[in-house]
Amino acid sequence: MTHNLLGPEPTLLPEHTAAQAALDAGNDPATVAAEHPYYSEAWASLAEKAFDAGETVAAYAYARTGYHRGLDQLRRAGWKGFGPVPWAHRPNQGFLRALAVLGKAAGKIGETEEYDRCRTFLADSDPAASEATGLK
Repeated sequence: MTHNLLGPEPTLLPEHTAAQAALDAGNDPATVAAEHPYYSEAWASLAEKAFDAGETVAAYAYARTGYHRGLDQLRRAGWKGFGPVPWAHRPNQGFLRALAVLGKAAGKIGETEEYDRCRTFLADSDPAASEATGLK
């Protein structure tokens, strides 16, 4: 990802080592989300599982939770509503994955405007996130 020198600095979310370690160890994402409700990656994992299982409404709800938890953290990290959110920074990936599932689920339930908004937001955050999540 190239940084626009005239634009805002990339926003990097903080590490959540205990939550990340729990998820990486194979713990159930529902357990990780219950113990670390701020951790977007757990919510994104739940959303992806639900979406893959055809549970679109559950996926939408999980993804919306992960998305909002991530937005709160982005704002605390200095994000002003625009600018790069790099995919390569692992703590950003939970938010970006939740945003992608939110868009996919919105598309499935006919929320075209939300689908388009999520797709644009993801691409504007980092085109690599669009590629990695398949929401293009």
